[in-house]
Amino acid sequence: MATQVPPKHRNALRVLMFPWLAYGHISPFLDLAKKLADRGFSVRVCSTIISQETINKQIPEKYSASIKMVELCLPKLPKLTTNEIPVDMDHIVLKTLKLSKSNFAKILKNLKPDLVIYDLLLQWAEGVANEQGIPAMKFVVMGAAVFSYFYNSIRKPEVEFPFQDIYPGKNELMKLNELIAKSSREEEHDDVDDPFAEGNIQIMLMSTSRTIEGKYIDYFTKLSNWKVIPVGLPIKNRVTNDVDNVEVIDWLGTKDENSTIFASFGNEYFLSKEEMEELAFGLELSNVNFIWVVRFPEREKRNLEDVLPKGFLERIGERGRVLDKCVLQSRILNHSSIGGFVSPCGWHNVIECLDFGVPIIAMPIHLDQPMNAKLMVELGVAVEIVRDDDGKIYREEIAETFKGVVTSGNLRAKVRDVSKNLKSIGNEEIDGAAKELIQLCKK
Repeated sequence: MATQVPPKHRNALRVLMFPWLAYGHISPFLDLAKKLADRGFSVRVCSTIISQETINKQIPEKYSASIKMVELCLPKLPKLTTNEIPVDMDHIVLKTLKLSKSNFAKILKNLKPDLVIYDLLLQWAEGVANEQGIPAMKFVVMGAAVFSYFYNSIRKPEVEFPFQDIYPGKNELMKLNELIAKSSREEEHDDVDDPFAEGNIQIMLMSTSRTIEGKYIDYFTKLSNWKVIPVGLPIKNRVTNDVDNVEVIDWLGTKDENSTIFASFGNEYFLSKEEMEELAFGLELSNVNFIWVVRFPEREKRNLEDVLPKGFLERIGERGRVLDKCVLQSRILNHSSIGGFVSPCGWHNVIECLDFGVPIIAMPIHLDQPMNAKLMVELGVAVEIVRDDDGKIYREEIAETFKGVVTSGNLRAKVRDVSKNLKSIGNEEIDGAAKELIQLCKK
């Protein structure tokens, strides 16, 4: 139960949130908005008109008065979201957002919020807020393990990262080093900000919990002198009127408890044709029930039949469902037939999966995902499909992993134990965060 806020403090604190445009950033910001609204805060979420549908879909009716969207007008560019722009062109979106500084300043002047909570990719927002005497605080939507690794590598490269269990593999390390080098080069340009920049407030909010990342939070604090305030797990979305996914939910209802694998990789990073083929054959060889959501970049118009092995859909028959559209992930993860989630291990997906108590089958692709996967394995709540030194995956290992997960009572028990522990302290963490924000705005 959320902390009860005395009447005189209800809606007393006005917060403006400013997330990066990717769904994996917007979603945790909205989750935090709901938690703060439950504690009497009034929240405005600043984003583009393109993100409006995504945001509105995630705000239930009960929050309609306490959480509202504020549109940020941008210089005209076609389809300005990260779903339509290639990953290697994200800097275009960053630059365009930064060009909207004056419009963002007008929003602050009109709303006069007590606090701005901004995405670490939008560091410039702090300066705009401070110019109007408004305190601003980072919200980090990745985990402490990965964030501390990036900070260590970029700001303190002379210090050896001490957590070998989650250290990237050879292929992963090469990609991460390329990313870090690219990030360092981009920071030399005026349109890209330093996400680790120190500001007027050496406090950051983080989408994590001490239950799973306590030692990484402590390490980052020691290394950087930043105070980290964990906000806990996302709020579980209970959906009862999911009309778009009735057929697949009905199909799940015909399957035994914990018998079905759910595979979904989001809409920002995509499997190669070879990876899709290995995954398809792995699903076929495993003989387990499955739901597989297959997505393609918006600029690529492709049919399922073009990328799946010949005859695959006919051979799997009623054992599986292959979908080429988004499904409500929370509704599926909450179903008793689901026995495992094949995930690339984006941070928000991982902690949502823990909240539902579903074992994770880690199949990371990019960025923070490989380290998130290893962290989940370290916690005992995941099994990773390990890539070879060339980054390849193999159908035989995939099949054996799937069979092992749906039959492993020990893995399920461990996940549910971790989920229970997270829930037991979840309110304590967000209550503590809310108190910190109130105290900050009183100064």
